[in-house]
Amino acid sequence: MDSKIKKVLEQLLGLGLVNSRKDRSSVSLVCKDWYEAERLSRRHVFIGNCYSVSPDIVTRRFPNIRSVTLKGRPRFSDFNLVPPNWGGDVQPWLEVFASECPLLEELRLKRMTVTDESLEFLAVSFPEFRALSLLSCDGFSTDGLEAIATHCKNLIELDIQENDIDDKSGDWLSCFPETFTSLEILNFASFNSKVDFDALERLVSRCKSFKVLKVNKSVTLEQLQSLLTHAPQLLELGTGSFWQELTAAQHSQLERAFSNCKNLHTLSGLWEATALYLPVLYPTCTNLTFLNLSYATLQSWDLAKLVAHCPLLRRLWVLDTVEDKGLEAVGSNCPLLEELRVFPSAPDGDDIIDGVTESGFVALSYGCRRLRYVLYFCWQMTNAAIATVAQNCPDITHFRLCIMNPGQPDYLTKEPMDEAFGAVVKTCTKLQRLSVSGLLTDLTFEYIGKHAQNLEYLSVAFAGESDWGMQCVLDGCPKLKKLEIRDCPFGDVALLSGLEKYESMRSVWMSACNVTMNACRSLASERPRLNVEVMKDDGNDENQADKVYVYRSVAGPRRDAPPFVLTF
Repeated sequence: MDSKIKKVLEQLLGLGLVNSRKDRSSVSLVCKDWYEAERLSRRHVFIGNCYSVSPDIVTRRFPNIRSVTLKGRPRFSDFNLVPPNWGGDVQPWLEVFASECPLLEELRLKRMTVTDESLEFLAVSFPEFRALSLLSCDGFSTDGLEAIATHCKNLIELDIQENDIDDKSGDWLSCFPETFTSLEILNFASFNSKVDFDALERLVSRCKSFKVLKVNKSVTLEQLQSLLTHAPQLLELGTGSFWQELTAAQHSQLERAFSNCKNLHTLSGLWEATALYLPVLYPTCTNLTFLNLSYATLQSWDLAKLVAHCPLLRRLWVLDTVEDKGLEAVGSNCPLLEELRVFPSAPDGDDIIDGVTESGFVALSYGCRRLRYVLYFCWQMTNAAIATVAQNCPDITHFRLCIMNPGQPDYLTKEPMDEAFGAVVKTCTKLQRLSVSGLLTDLTFEYIGKHAQNLEYLSVAFAGESDWGMQCVLDGCPKLKKLEIRDCPFGDVALLSGLEKYESMRSVWMSACNVTMNACRSLASERPRLNVEVMKDDGNDENQADKVYVYRSVAGPRRDAPPFVLTF
């Protein structure tokens, strides 16, 4: 390659003008010189499975990385289907990074095991460390957070979400030195214990560049008003508890504090929010693009009044307490909406309210034609409703429907929900992620395999009739990356039908299906570059493969598998 062209390429890559992982991978395949330029200029690495590659291989390939995103346990661990102590320890990665990439600045972990010792090691091993994000991780306590606060002098981001944290002390925020002023992002919304508010207030007041602050429900409205007074420049805010007996003066101060936050585009939290204090938010709502109400049990009239002030809203997360009338109000007031997530307020079926139905979903789709992402929990649905939503919103890329009663048919016609998902995959040609539920025959999977040409992620539960359904998916869906299946009648034939596809996919999960140990051994012998793992449940048939996890790996079988994980 001409030296001038090579220099220009290195500059383009080094300046971050080519950021997409797919684009950079394509660049690296052009020729040896482009491969070298890309690997030496790579600053961020995304690893969707911590066992798909080893830390040594990563650092040899990309010696100059500054930022790493690393995922551990399979996603179904969120449903307690992956036993505790399965693996995903971050410590081996940290040790290699400390040796080979000591200038690491950012680490984003999801579903990993992170001990206090690992956090302490991280805090003292990387002098330039700036950003830590922990999502659905376990194994650590407030002692580890204290180490991060004490030693990471340049920290700009600390984001801890939905982690299982052992609270040994509420004083971890006081461990930030009084001279520390660099923090820009702090999220401890899902932290279950009280924190030292005085320490939090001092931290917010001296860090003048705060952009994101998301506190937990222990923070009162009066305390929130004080924080907003110190940080009116916030772009994203997660409130604490939104219910408290306020005097008239306190109410006015809170309203004034929100009015001064001119730049807010994201609002979340609002635990225990009621109509009494929602009006203080109205001046702030004008510029909101993301409203996360997944902790607020708002009624339909509360949501209707709130979204009437949100003309620019693009993302909305709510509980099903808003009912159909609330979703109708969204459709009438938020024409730019691109993402809707409706979560269940009673996920176990206890104290079931009316919730949302197909009526609210359809009404919203008429007003929100730009809808791209849908996550919808409900107790009833019809084929006709889903077909209408798909027709109204053909650009949907993520469609995740969960009918709470497994195997539920179209509640009006009593027919399977096949035509609903057939309409989605036929009409929404850009579809990338699909989660199906309800009474489904193999016809649904025939539709998916034939029409879902851009599908990358498929999640299936309590559905299907025979192996043929899964065969249809694996014979079609040319871009499929992840396949997650639980409680379905698929067996050995279905599993082995993916021999030609698995090496181009990231992973396959099957649990409570009809797969045997012999089929898993056969798959492993046919495709040695795949890791095939089986998790056995106590007392089950010796030849039954209770939970099967298949993933491609350039590192070979993992060495830290616990006794209940059988590797092939």
